[in-house]
Amino acid sequence: MTVKQLSMPELVDACLELGVPGVGLWRAPVESYGLEETAKLVRDAGLAVTTLCRGGFFTAIDPAERAEALADNRRAIDEAATLGTDTLVLVSGGLPEGSKDLHGARERIADALGELGPYAAANGVRLAIEPLHPMYASDRCVVSTLTQALDLAERFPANQVGVAVDTYHIWWDDQAPAQIARAGAGDRIHTFQLADWTTPLPEGVLNGRGQIGDGAIDMREWKAYVEAAGYTGPIEVELFNDGLWARDGREVLAETAARFVEHAA
Repeated sequence: MTVKQLSMPELVDACLELGVPGVGLWRAPVESYGLEETAKLVRDAGLAVTTLCRGGFFTAIDPAERAEALADNRRAIDEAATLGTDTLVLVSGGLPEGSKDLHGARERIADALGELGPYAAANGVRLAIEPLHPMYASDRCVVSTLTQALDLAERFPANQVGVAVDTYHIWWDDQAPAQIARAGAGDRIHTFQLADWTTPLPEGVLNGRGQIGDGAIDMREWKAYVEAAGYTGPIEVELFNDGLWARDGREVLAETAARFVEHAA
């Protein structure tokens, strides 16, 4: 999504040109290009698919909506397995319309994980709960901290449910370093993502993720936390940014790789 302006073949070519060894994919572009076609494209190029995003949105109260969410997440698990990634990232869902019950919404997430976890593990896929910054709690994700994410994940085996550690969403939380250590001790850090925090945020706030080095987050500090916790997996850069999307995608990818080396490597 950092360079969503690139087609799937253009993305693969740019990664190979820059020496980027893996790519985190989103379901919509994969569906647009074709699931089997994407799997073959990345496989033939020797690229790892680090994660698939996204599953989740488990908080609906209506039984039919809940059933459809579970069905969609099973499809997402199948897609992840086909693409060869072992991690499906979850954006858990916000409050249903008219509801103010955060506790109930989080329990419905747990119910969904209980149903999906064994199915995911049977397909070689882990579910990674991504806590989102609290500004998204009402409409996108009622899981706002790593503490909350781990409290949910630890109800299930680590090979079924863990967490996504994303600097953009947790950098403000002084409990996050200890929670990263907690996650590492339980082998529950399933992915680590970088994005910077820049202000002012855009209207709607969703596309406000800053390029690495442009904002307030010390990337090396957070990388050190996850490494100290034992994480040795891929590091993704995930930027939702209208300004970056308006530029040439190959230029943005080259800049992002250079910023990673400068600020995080």
